[in-house]
Amino acid sequence: MPKAYLTRILKARVYDVARETPLDPMPSLSKRTRNTVLLKREDLQPVFSFKLRGAYNKLSKLSAGGHRGGVIAASAGNHAQGVALAANRLGMKALIVMPATTPAIKVDAVRAYGARTVLHGDTYDEACAHAYELAAAQDLTFIHPYDDPDVIAGQGTVALEILRHDPERIHAIFVPVGGGGLIAGIAACVKTLYPRIRIIGVEPDDAPSMHHALERGRRVRLPQVGIFADGVAVRQVGKEPFRIARACVDEVLLVSADEICAAIKDIFDDTRSIAEPAGALAVAGLKKYVEREGLSNQCLVAIDSGANINFDRLRHVSERADVGERREALLAVTIPEEPGSFLNFCRVIGRRNVTEFNYRYADARQAHVFAGIEVARGGEGREAIIRLLRERGYPVTDMTDNEMAKLHVRYMVGGRAQGLQDEVLYRFEFPERPGALLEFLGCIGRRWNISLFHYRNHGAAYGRVLVGVQVPARDKPELQSFLDTLGYEYWEESSNPVYRLFLDGS
Repeated sequence: MPKAYLTRILKARVYDVARETPLDPMPSLSKRTRNTVLLKREDLQPVFSFKLRGAYNKLSKLSAGGHRGGVIAASAGNHAQGVALAANRLGMKALIVMPATTPAIKVDAVRAYGARTVLHGDTYDEACAHAYELAAAQDLTFIHPYDDPDVIAGQGTVALEILRHDPERIHAIFVPVGGGGLIAGIAACVKTLYPRIRIIGVEPDDAPSMHHALERGRRVRLPQVGIFADGVAVRQVGKEPFRIARACVDEVLLVSADEICAAIKDIFDDTRSIAEPAGALAVAGLKKYVEREGLSNQCLVAIDSGANINFDRLRHVSERADVGERREALLAVTIPEEPGSFLNFCRVIGRRNVTEFNYRYADARQAHVFAGIEVARGGEGREAIIRLLRERGYPVTDMTDNEMAKLHVRYMVGGRAQGLQDEVLYRFEFPERPGALLEFLGCIGRRWNISLFHYRNHGAAYGRVLVGVQVPARDKPELQSFLDTLGYEYWEESSNPVYRLFLDGS
């Protein structure tokens, strides 16, 4: 099966639009990991992503076969731009269906290539279903983003370019995984020519569709996926990519959003370029693999698959990068409310770099400090500073891995309301579109009093909200039933220790 794909890949027509991208060294990361790390720069393509390879290969075959009708695709960004550019070059009409939550920069980029756009639904799945309906109604050819042999073959040309650079040295190639088209093409090519080279996929830990599929021996459909790495937020991998992956992929690693942010920073430090979250997945996985295996003196290749990131998201990436690199500890520390106690606490911290400090009076006896403290790379110093503070008599809660603390509470420390009764706390995610926040408030605020509300836009497709609602115990089942009908993802945070330390006024 891989050999048959090698022929397809060798014959793939991509270079009418794609460029052969460089394999750049990452000197700083190489030194830190004690390996030779090379970055395949697919972010340098005309549409800032590898996706135009597969799209053009597919459309060129349609054009060569005499099919000059229009094409249609569903995508939130990179595939959309690839199809739009390919259609433009081949003189074909293109219609792209995009979720209504798609950032304007991506919609504008697609239109700039002459494609028509339709905004429909809040998710890729909704947009895709609508695209199939339009394809049938208007006799358009649907261009799948990953579950198509010609698309897979086009993406596989990335592997041919990598193998032109001293393949005997390469120990492993790390590939970001969404629907599976890229890793399928690369794995089929590499395993045919150099079967000893390891092919390692990398997925976000909140979108593990290929990981779970390989683990269970069948494709699975995830009930939900995270949206930070939106370029790979796929609930189910393609049928053909999965078939190839089962035969050719060695393993799939999972990484956190914070580890992805740290990898974006690694790529910037070594290349002065900014990867999108999906584009940095491979570097995050490479680092995790090296640490797990204790690997050294090997040549490792990571694919930077794209650079289509909203500028507004960079602040979120910057905030989380040090946590992902385990260079920042977020701590809640209780200190006595008395003259000199704050100074004493600072003296215990010493000359360590403080990245964030929030202090608020709690009551006449004690105060709570929210502190971000820089620690040694890898997190070795976090345990040491916690141990030191506890030895000096300070109660400490480690919040470094607490999602609510990192997303919300660090920006609203001091929001305690004394004597507040019957408050319950929920964290929500809902599609970020015009009017969505007003709709949300209209739904949740009709029946119960909102006692706390925090919203912060990260420039992503989903808004994040923290809400406190006053609900007597007898009404709690009614509230629960109501929330289940809203259709928003939510988590109750009433028992979260960060809430008790900084926000609970009961």
